[in-house]
Amino acid sequence: MEIFKEFVFESAHRLPHVPEGHKCGRLHGHSFRAAIYIAGEVDPHTGWIRDFSEIKAIFKPIYEQLDHNYLNDIPGLENPTSENLAKWIWQQLKPVLPELSRVRIHETCTSGCEYHGE
Repeated sequence: MEIFKEFVFESAHRLPHVPEGHKCGRLHGHSFRAAIYIAGEVDPHTGWIRDFSEIKAIFKPIYEQLDHNYLNDIPGLENPTSENLAKWIWQQLKPVLPELSRVRIHETCTSGCEYHGE
């Protein structure tokens, strides 16, 4: 079984390694949406894998780093593509959320990525 919890955060960034003149090389912002997926067996007593409120509490420090901030200033996100953001979130969460199975990022309504770990 797999469950997910979504979070929306507003962040600014620029992509430093795009070709000269590429629009993403300029400072801009997104309403990012991150979905945190966990997989495991459903506890027969509680009826869930994990309480959604626990996932929210675990993600809160990460959310506070990302929301209304400039992603390029966060160590590890100097090149904050969706791919790098998904991997960075995974690296922050996996030690404290061992059931983590994937991280999904939407940077626009139609564009994003999924990271399944290493």
